[in-house]
Order: sequence, then C-alpha cells, then structure tokens
Amino acid sequence: METPSSSPSLAPPRPSPSSPSQGSSPSSTFCSIPDLTLSSTDQERDSTETTIFSIYSMYGDGAATAAAAWPASAFDDSPQELDLSLGDSFSYNNFVNRTASTYVSKTDSAYIDISLDPRQFSPLANPYERSSLPDSRPSSRSRPVSGCTPSSFNRWDTLEVPPRIPRVPSGRNSPVTSCSSQAGSEVNLPPVLLKPLPTPPQSRPSSHPRRTDSPSSEPPFVPAPPQPSSSLSPPASSQTPPSSPATKLYSKLSSPSSKTSLVPSEGEDLDSFHVRSVYALLHATGVSGDGYEEGVERTRARNRASRASELRAEAAVDGPSAKSRDLPPEEMRVLSSLDRYGFFTVTNHDRLVLLPSAPLLKRLSTVHAGPKAAPPQAVSVNSLPPPSSPLKEAARISKWGRMLEVRSRDRGGNAESWYVKPSKAHKLRQRVYKGIPDRWRNAAWETLMNDFSKSGHEVVVRLKEYYYQEIDKPSSYDIQIDLDVPRTINGHILFHTRYGLGQRSLFHVLHSFSLRCSQCGYVQGMGPIAATLLTYFEPERVYAALSRLHDAYSMHTIFSPGFPGLLEAIYVQERIMQSKMPGVYAALRKHMISTTSYATKWYITLFANSVPFQTQLRLWDAFLLEGQDVFVAAAIAVIWVYRDHITSNSANFETVLSLLSSVFVPEDDDALLFWIEHLLGDKKLRKQMSNWRQEWTQLVRSGKDRGVLL
Repeated sequence: METPSSSPSLAPPRPSPSSPSQGSSPSSTFCSIPDLTLSSTDQERDSTETTIFSIYSMYGDGAATAAAAWPASAFDDSPQELDLSLGDSFSYNNFVNRTASTYVSKTDSAYIDISLDPRQFSPLANPYERSSLPDSRPSSRSRPVSGCTPSSFNRWDTLEVPPRIPRVPSGRNSPVTSCSSQAGSEVNLPPVLLKPLPTPPQSRPSSHPRRTDSPSSEPPFVPAPPQPSSSLSPPASSQTPPSSPATKLYSKLSSPSSKTSLVPSEGEDLDSFHVRSVYALLHATGVSGDGYEEGVERTRARNRASRASELRAEAAVDGPSAKSRDLPPEEMRVLSSLDRYGFFTVTNHDRLVLLPSAPLLKRLSTVHAGPKAAPPQAVSVNSLPPPSSPLKEAARISKWGRMLEVRSRDRGGNAESWYVKPSKAHKLRQRVYKGIPDRWRNAAWETLMNDFSKSGHEVVVRLKEYYYQEIDKPSSYDIQIDLDVPRTINGHILFHTRYGLGQRSLFHVLHSFSLRCSQCGYVQGMGPIAATLLTYFEPERVYAALSRLHDAYSMHTIFSPGFPGLLEAIYVQERIMQSKMPGVYAALRKHMISTTSYATKWYITLFANSVPFQTQLRLWDAFLLEGQDVFVAAAIAVIWVYRDHITSNSANFETVLSLLSSVFVPEDDDALLFWIEHLLGDKKLRKQMSNWRQEWTQLVRSGKDRGVLL
C-alpha cells in the first residue's frame, strides 16, 4: 500500500518579524496574538463592536485604534516615487512623469541595482525560460493556464514596453487586462533581462501554435511524456513589430501562471503592484538562506537606501548553484534544532497554562459553582513539551493504509485522490479522534473534505485552475497581506525567511483567495489557516481547501463583514454554558466579560493560535470530519476545565480574561479529543446545538440579537 508523504476593512497592524530564538510568539509552534483584554471603556460595546475590536487587536494595538482604511501612500514619504525593483532603491519618477529612459545593465545579478543614475537596471530572471543546467529540476510551484501558457526559450531576451497609462484609483472591480490584450497596452517598463528556470511539471498542452519568430536553426522543444510542455505564440501588436523582444516575451511575463507581474493592471494602485511584483520576481529567482536566514525586507522600505543595503538585497537573491551546494555548518545546526513538524525550538514562552486532564475524565453534565477558595490562576507552563511520535503511530499508519484506497492517479502514476473503503467506514470516526498519523494527514484531510463537501477530485482540479487564473490579477488587499505574511507562524522553518518559499506561497494563496469572495475579501484570520494547510499541501491545493472551508464548512459566515458566523458560534457556546455550567455563566456576567473578548481568536483562526501545533492538528482532524461544532465543543472543553478558577471568590475581570486568553497546553491530547468526541456524540445535545443556531438566525432577522450575548 503506498503512503503519501506529509507534506470590516481591517486597520493595518505594525510588523513584528522575529528571529527563531527571539520571536514574540508564545510558542514555537504557532503565531501569537496579543492580549485581547479590553479596557473599562470597551466593556460597554455591543457584541458586534466588541468582536470587530477584538479582530483589530489580534495584530497589535495600533490596528485596534485605527479608524480609516490603510492608505496606499502610507508606505512612501513621497507619493511621486515607487520602488519596483527587488530592492528598495528604484526611483519610479520616470514612470509617474512618463519620461523615457535608457537602462543599462550593470551586473549579472537578478537584483535590479540602481546607482546614482536612476536610469540603470540590472537583469531580472525569466521565470519560464528553460534551463540548460544539468541539475535543473522541475518546479511544482507554477503551472500554466489555458490561454496564458508560457513558451519555452533557449536564449536570453530583452523586454521593452511603450509608455505607461495614467494612474487611476484602484478598486476591487477594476477591469483586468488579459494576457493577450496587455501585449499592446501602453505601459512603460524598463528592459528586463531574463534567465532560465525549469519548466513546471505536468504542464498542459497549449491550444496555441508554436512560436514562429525564433530562428529556424533552433529545433522545437519536444516534451517527454507524460509531462508535455506547452508553448505560446505571442499575439501581434500594432505598436510592437512581431520581431521585437516585447512581442516575444510580453504575454509570457503577464501570464497568471508565471506569478511575474511586471505590468500593472488597468486601475491598479502602484503600491499594491509593487508588492505583487516583488513576490512574483522572487518566486522566479528564489532567495538565499531560505529557511534558516532572516532574509531582506523589500516591500516596505520605499526611500532610497544605502549601497550596503542594496548589496545585502542583491546577495539575498538565490542562484542556480544553490540547489547543488553543500549545506554550511550553520544551516545544519539550525535544521537539527527543528521539531518533528518543522518548528524552531524556543525555550521560553509567556502565558502558557496547563490544560489538566483530570477535569476531562468527567463528561459534560450540569454542575454548579466550584469551591470558593479555588485559586484564580491556572498552573503556568514555562515551555512547550517537545512533540513526540505517538506510541501506537506505527500500528495506526498500517491501519490507515488498509482503510484508504487510491481513487485516481496522475499521469506519472502518483496517487492524487483517495477514498475510504466501505468495509472500514464504520471505523473512520473513531480513528480520526485517535489522531490521523502525520504521514497520512495529507491524504486523509483531502478525503474528509471530499466527503464533507460532497465533492470529488474534479472540483479540486477546477479550483486549482481558479487559483492560477487569479494569481496575476490585482487585489486591493495585497498591501495588508504583505504586512501579515512575515508574522504568520514565523516559528516554522517554511515561513521563517522573508520572501522565502513559504512566505511567497502564503502571499499567493491569500492574494488569490481574497479575490474569490467579494464579500469576505481578506481578513487576518485567514493567514494562520492557510499557513497550516501549506505545511501539508501545495499552494494550489491550499487554495482549493480554503475554498471548500469557505463554502462547505461555513467559514464564509466567519469571515463576512460583521462576523455573523462567529457570533452564532458564540451564541451556541453561551447557551451550553448557561444550561450546563450556570455558575460559570453567572461569574462571566458578574465580571462583565464578553465571550467575544477571549473566544474571537479561537473561532476565526480555528484555534491555530491558542494551542500547540500538535494539538491544533488533532482538532483539525475532527473539524474536517464533523464540521464547525468541533470548535464550539473545544471552547466548552476549555471553560469546563477552568470552571473552578472562573467561579473562585478571588477571581476578577483581569484574572479570568487573562486565563481565557492564554495558550493552552493539554496535559494529554487524547483526553481532550475523547472528551470532545463524547460531547459531539450526544445526539440530544447535538440537536440542541442545531436548534440554537436556528434560534440565533431568527434573532438576527428580527433585529433582536442586540444585547443577547454576554
């Protein structure tokens, strides 16, 4: 049996990147969120206002107090300058003033080097020119889209484009120029020298004829099955002769699959375009020290930098020899310090509290207030215990191997979709709550999402195509996404290096997903969810997974303006507390602690920032099987464990809110998951939860929801 490998406008927060050993994260296995404690003046907000305030607070105090949307000009002291290069020194005055300049290459680097003369550029790498290096390997990060398929080139070319169109305000509904029409648009860009890059695997054959303007002495590229390459015949332009370099390369560079956004779309804000272009260009070149170095910031510094800064940025661009070089001792040392999930080991943490197993031995029932002399604080934990392999993991790997069968394979014979054997279906729920073996989590999550959403692999394929179609379209959220990317799970090696593979993939996924639903757009809670998925799936499959979470798992209501799904979940949580733990409910009302003040981050990030990564994966296993009720049950489990601390005579607003805003370290993950399994297995309670959701919907429709929540 084959086994898969594990693979409402928000104010902008202040960036806070950190090193592996000095991060502000309370855990090495998740991204921290600052304290959501509200001031006394905030306690009188209604539920919706408190929720929105909590969302702002998740990424810093500055975000919570900002009242206006993020202005694009905030990144530039002078609105007349825009940095389009890979670094921070390119003067964009010639673009704004529409003046023509001649640019001369100064170096062989892929970084655009600008000296005192702002007219000089250095070459950029061509993300799709076929490499002749013997150690070149196909990239799985790019795939052509029908009608926008990149060509195969065996030489270097230069791009020249006519004068730029006037700048107009950006908007979500701004028209987007297609790959074909952009070739003749009036956009001024400097000549760009392009380098080879391996052809992506599994490229689809193009419906376009092969190039006819290349020298006849060059034989056409003949792909070896089962991975045919594709070629594109550039559209003719009345402004550029067919033999010019612009005609040869322009449509390729503007292809959605290329991620190389060298031309602003009509109506796109230039600051957003700058961000999008940097990620696209670095996707083609890569960055050095990916995973163990901090990297160099390129999209936030807009003023002219020193020559030393330029050299650092230039040196941070990867080269073709990076894949074949030996790992230096420093990199080996860093890699050896990672845990089994790829997180850096951090010895010190703040606000970690133990989630003891003893209270979870008793099933949920009606209980009253605990002992009045109970301490108001829970037991603190200084550090996270290192994640270890479960004792029965080997046996469970074998069981999952016998339970899952391959449904379909790709052209190379690799399994691409799975299903549960009918004879083993009755064991699925039990085995999910025992924990999916990490080796099988990729296949199991895909199977669970297929079953829950009543969809199959053909839906995933279609969603992947949508991802490639959206990748090169402008998004009004790009600046905000760029701010959030470097502080999302930056304790993981995949997301540690600025503009490394993980950060680039995260940006592209969030960029494309922000265009999927005009009502949701992008909210900051999407980042930790997408990052977690990226530790197991390729970017296009993460986009497909987010889309199914949005549609089938009702995450649309969680991310919509006003967060209606969040408030609905909180209403259900409060009804369970009121019926099963009346003393806790009364204590929270007495201390004027709203549920939104501590539970917002639980629901909007799916507990990604509230428990260790290993526990989060176990919760997600159950969530993909059962749906949104799992996180209501997880919230009830936390309240159940700490009920005596909440009802203590010594408890007050600060102690209770601080406790419930902590990071919870379960003493035993199995005890927590089995308690949740038993709660959701109670058919009577499950029916009540469904009725409470309908009750909340009626309250909202009748306008009687105000003041109902704590």
